[in-house]
Amino acid sequence: MAERIVHRRGYRKGIGGEMCAEFLGTFVLILFGVGSVAVAVAGLPGSGRQAVEFGAANWLIIAWGWGLAVVFGVYVAGGISGAHLNPAVTLGFAVRRDFPWRKVLPYWLAQVVGAFVAAALVYACYRWAIDAAITKAGETRETSLNTYSIFATFPAEYFGDSWWGPLLDQIVGTGILLLLICALIDTRNTAPMSNLHPFLIGLVVVAIGLAFGTNAGYAINPARDFGPRLFTFFEGWGDIALPGTFQWFSGYWWIPIVGPLIGGVVGVLVYDLLISPVLKARLTVREEGPATEEPS
Repeated sequence: MAERIVHRRGYRKGIGGEMCAEFLGTFVLILFGVGSVAVAVAGLPGSGRQAVEFGAANWLIIAWGWGLAVVFGVYVAGGISGAHLNPAVTLGFAVRRDFPWRKVLPYWLAQVVGAFVAAALVYACYRWAIDAAITKAGETRETSLNTYSIFATFPAEYFGDSWWGPLLDQIVGTGILLLLICALIDTRNTAPMSNLHPFLIGLVVVAIGLAFGTNAGYAINPARDFGPRLFTFFEGWGDIALPGTFQWFSGYWWIPIVGPLIGGVVGVLVYDLLISPVLKARLTVREEGPATEEPS
């Protein structure tokens, strides 16, 4: 007699399970990403293991830290939710009709909460280093842009109080990200095999950090910025976090949210307008006759 298997739907098989995956995947992404920034900004300088000022080597730690963070975050959630881990990715896939619109807001919520919790855990591990860095600089949390930058982003000083430059940077960076994600998951193109696409997407993030990172910290992910930003606001960084105001910028908080959302849509539209039609045309199967002629 065949064994009868009872399937219970529950949260695991529905949107609840996907939200758990997005939460944990984003948690892993922020844990390693923000953790790598904590090492470069406060950990190494404060531990006695680094004798020089913050420089190119520290930036490489950050760039590769974020790239590897993406790799492992995608592996955690990819088989369940598709591992968006980024509201811009969720929106972009919804625009191209690869993802249902009814799931957009639940995914966004899970991603932001995952980022917030991960930022809190990184802070718990690096609180001593952060406090030491603030004390050494003779600052308070409300004036310590350096330690705030461990968690969230801000524009380079050369932008002044202009919002257009950082916004353009976020649109371009996220557009590149989504364009290349579309290419890497498109099996009609030269998509990587054997589940290697998380590594390639991680390398995309490394490349964006190396090419565009100094402009505005390459958030390219609203949850990555807003979740930790919200945490730093509650933890005492004040106006630097929300509304995002310091000496040369003001009201910056919305740019790492709106810019990536616009860029994500632009990226998928560019791919679908310029590459997808060509692939579709070239892969159209021509109708062929029978292999052998039928007897007359």
